[in-house]
Amino acid sequence: MSTFVYPSLLYPHRLPRQGLLLTEKHFPKIRRRMASRMSAKCNHEILDSNIQKTEQLYLGIDFGTSGARFALIDKEGAVLSESKRAYPQLVVREIIEWGSSWKQTLFSLLEDVPIDLRSYIVSISIDGTSATTIIIDSKTGELLSRPFLYNESLSDALPFVSSIAPKNHTVCSGSSTLCKLVSWWNSYGSNKNSALLMHQADWLLWLLHGKLGVTDYNNALKVGYDPEADSYPNWLLSQPFSVLLPSVKAPGTPIGCLKEDIRLQFGFSKNCVVCTGTTDSIAAFLAARVTQPGKAVTSLGSTLAIKLLSTSSVEDSRYGVYSHRFDDKWLVGGASNTGGSVLKQIFTDRQLEFLSKEINPLVASSLDYYPLPSKGERFPIADPDMMPRLNPRPQSDAEYLHGLFESIARIEAKGYRLLKELGATEVEEVFTAGGGAKNEQWRKIRERLLGLPVRRALQTEASYGVALLALKGAGQKI
Repeated sequence: MSTFVYPSLLYPHRLPRQGLLLTEKHFPKIRRRMASRMSAKCNHEILDSNIQKTEQLYLGIDFGTSGARFALIDKEGAVLSESKRAYPQLVVREIIEWGSSWKQTLFSLLEDVPIDLRSYIVSISIDGTSATTIIIDSKTGELLSRPFLYNESLSDALPFVSSIAPKNHTVCSGSSTLCKLVSWWNSYGSNKNSALLMHQADWLLWLLHGKLGVTDYNNALKVGYDPEADSYPNWLLSQPFSVLLPSVKAPGTPIGCLKEDIRLQFGFSKNCVVCTGTTDSIAAFLAARVTQPGKAVTSLGSTLAIKLLSTSSVEDSRYGVYSHRFDDKWLVGGASNTGGSVLKQIFTDRQLEFLSKEINPLVASSLDYYPLPSKGERFPIADPDMMPRLNPRPQSDAEYLHGLFESIARIEAKGYRLLKELGATEVEEVFTAGGGAKNEQWRKIRERLLGLPVRRALQTEASYGVALLALKGAGQKI
């Protein structure tokens, strides 16, 4: 695995099997020099674009569960421009065409990048939701089936996957990438010789660089890639569907230059490179600049994802727990289906804002729920048949929201306790990323239930973290 070193690193050094070398010395200063500008189609923030002609800029695009966002930074980490887009609901025969929706969103975001800054962009990277799986025809680029989303469980493939993989391996979950691949393989009847597996981030990056068959080792984890051995294991390579597996590189590795037609359409630099990406929760972790074991990041977006920096690896599919390699340490965690999505099924953004102000976060709620947007949970309980528990509902909306906030916080606390029980480094402090990081009442509730300091990360958006990956990749050769 290659080593990521920030250009301004004071004491460059290498560690064995590194991928994301990040210490306090390595993080660029953050300078936000922005004015906000709103449009009917997007929320868009831009700087007072007074940059030097020699300036190089780095573009990171985050594809989350409900929408996408970009962050454009300079070499010092200053955010020069941001924009976000909700996914358009492109429905054909009552089915959402997610591939078309993501593609339209990607090019809309590129269009949102201020015209006077585009020629300064020298590298681009993208993150996507973990285990969102796409099978394409490598000859035509066409999708051979609808995308399998991050939270879908393909339990029909689970018995076979469990029979070939080590006990309680990360892939031994119906929502794993491997289960989705096996389920597709077993149901697809025609010639599969030209088929190729891609993750969401891979596919979106391919639209920009045009080179098939490349992924990063973060996204490849749930298809069975072994980050410690830096290779696919033999039990996976011996299967006939292994021909669909992409090659694996470290996150932030340059793949190729931006395609000429796209470069000319948007006015990007001819030297702009496209780099491998990562998952959305790891990008959020990078944005929070956590460097010490025992420190953790909870991403409170549409879903709830936790990542803890640990000196030891933990993996147990019974609970949806897995570990990503992070230099000489491990990012241990899991992702629950609870989170902001279920809250927005019940309340509007405006209601969430003013009802939160009525909550006393220091007083415990007597209500006990398990808030899920639909059937199925991934972590800290891996149960595709688990049903939401959202009743009884009190007459007071503020009291109801209080109970929902506490119930989600209990799921978060259970997740961190579980990681400790399985052998991970004990959590000492939690930083929060995502939209939920803005809610101060919820932060105090979580702090009370976790019994730990809970702080809002200085940078809360995954787009900032993946922009840092683009910055890292800019200095490497293709």
